[in-house]
Amino acid sequence: MDEEQIANFVSAYLKKKGFKETEQAFQDELRHNKTNSSSSASSIDLDFAKRLLSFSEVENIPARYLEGYSKLRSWAYNSLDLYKHELLRVLYPVFIHCFMDLVAKGHIQEARTFFNRFREDHEMLHLRDLQKLEGVLSPSHLEEMEFAHSLRQSKVNIKICQYSYEMLLQYLHKTQTTVILGIINERINFQVFPGQPSSISDDAELVTLSGSTQETANQINKKEVQWGLLEDSLEERLEKAAGLLSDSEKAEVETKDGDVDENKKRTTEGGKQGASIKKVKKDKTAGAPGKTLRAEANSASMAPRVKPELALPIITTEVEQSILEDLRNRVQLSSVALPSVSFYTFINTHNGLNCSSISHDGALVAGGFSDSSLKVWDMAKLGQQAGNTVLQDENDMSTSDPVTGHTSGKRSYTLFQGHSGPVHSATFSPIGDFVLSSSADTTIRLWSTKLNASLVCYKGHNYPVWDVQCVQWHANCNYIATGSSDKTVRLWDVQSGECVRIFIGHRSMILSLAMSPDGRFMASGDEDGTIMMWDLSTGRCVTPLIGHTSCVWSLAFSCEGSLLASGSADCTVKLWDVTSSTKPPRTDENKSGTANRLRSLKTLPTKSTPVYSLRFSRRNLLFAAGALSKSASTA
Repeated sequence: MDEEQIANFVSAYLKKKGFKETEQAFQDELRHNKTNSSSSASSIDLDFAKRLLSFSEVENIPARYLEGYSKLRSWAYNSLDLYKHELLRVLYPVFIHCFMDLVAKGHIQEARTFFNRFREDHEMLHLRDLQKLEGVLSPSHLEEMEFAHSLRQSKVNIKICQYSYEMLLQYLHKTQTTVILGIINERINFQVFPGQPSSISDDAELVTLSGSTQETANQINKKEVQWGLLEDSLEERLEKAAGLLSDSEKAEVETKDGDVDENKKRTTEGGKQGASIKKVKKDKTAGAPGKTLRAEANSASMAPRVKPELALPIITTEVEQSILEDLRNRVQLSSVALPSVSFYTFINTHNGLNCSSISHDGALVAGGFSDSSLKVWDMAKLGQQAGNTVLQDENDMSTSDPVTGHTSGKRSYTLFQGHSGPVHSATFSPIGDFVLSSSADTTIRLWSTKLNASLVCYKGHNYPVWDVQCVQWHANCNYIATGSSDKTVRLWDVQSGECVRIFIGHRSMILSLAMSPDGRFMASGDEDGTIMMWDLSTGRCVTPLIGHTSCVWSLAFSCEGSLLASGSADCTVKLWDVTSSTKPPRTDENKSGTANRLRSLKTLPTKSTPVYSLRFSRRNLLFAAGALSKSASTA
């Protein structure tokens, strides 16, 4: 701008603000400068004018953000349906950075108005993030709040097809919205792929954070992880023993395998006869350890063997024989041979049930309640008390068939009292003779299921203990995994205490973890219902498993690792094919930017019962538990 244009702009600005005396003085100064042609005075006036121009631009910042985002939003929503869902992915990162930029520049009220005007567009996918950002009320909060600080230090990775990317560039160049262009340039990293747009169902996995957090993760994930199984484990001993079968024994096993396969066909074709056929299949498989072990050898036998870094407890001979017996009678599961499911439903809990846990063999079921009590049901006594309908407490439980939903009557329980606050978590020991519970009273208690008494009270926490297991142990006991509200999963070396893996990709709080039996893969479930399968050796996500519509509270691998079961607040149990899920995607899928999604094998709906816990027994029977919701009881 030349001097005359600047002078006119300053005059217009002073007049607009009502500074009449200042405007008159400015006009007099201009006339004086023209008369004297003073270069020094002209220089001073130019500096002053530039400051005013800069101040005026700052004053118009909120309007520029609002106008720029509104235009981009309108353009994206009016785009062709084929490309609309890809272009809409750009709106959320632009929205949050417009809001944070306004806060950083001190326009707090305008930032709140902007936030409240457009937040509904993003609540379905990003409700938790928006709730956190609501707490940003000053520029200092952007630095103090970890979530907001990480957003401003990171870039967002967005996968988008070539044509959608070109359309976006054309729009930005045509409209010349510099504020929005600056945000997209600084805050978004586009990963452009050729071909058709990705599926709308892939949105959850195609928008991820990168930046300093991702760079740190990449460095940590270069560390070596020994993901194999322990040397001289019981599974390895039984596998070696099975390898010593004579030729005649192997031939006999293969003959029995043929009978089992025939029964599988009948199970698929038959309807109501499936239950009796499953029993036959189980009996035959129990006498064919070679088949089960050969199937498991596909993954477990190929896993490397490692030495334990910690001193492991000694297993008694009696317990060892019991475990070996379970392993010999383990049922082989696959995508065509799904497990039998036993579902335990808590009724009349009046929203008092906080947690549930199932022993390894399904014989015991524990529930932690808000009234500070821990209750344990013994499933072995169900038959003896089947006719008894009188209970001493209204918080009772019944078992129901997952298909028919028929209940088998009310059951008695053992009451464990000792906590002085709500019980948040409980878990059985591997043998089932002990239970650990944690409470809001800041303590952890060890209970004996044989003595029906509290043995130890562990004190040391200063705040409520939310989870008594808190972590997920690796199969070789050398690592533990943790899931956090920061949307990451981390793997820690128990000997050194170092973090050796950071898994980034979830978009909400991590609620559940599970390790594959061979120790190579890990599954994690989050608050939004997304499950991710991770490769521990590389630290990368093998595949996301999309299907649940609410929180994934529990995950469990089958004992040979071919299936993954997930339990959710959406009142369903889902079975996933791990074998196909961990295979690399086909070439044509890579080109389109999508992954093979045909991994969900079956969905088992409950009668309005959110699934609290899952467990596969050592013989591959799947147990699940949950509390009947209030809506179902009044329906």
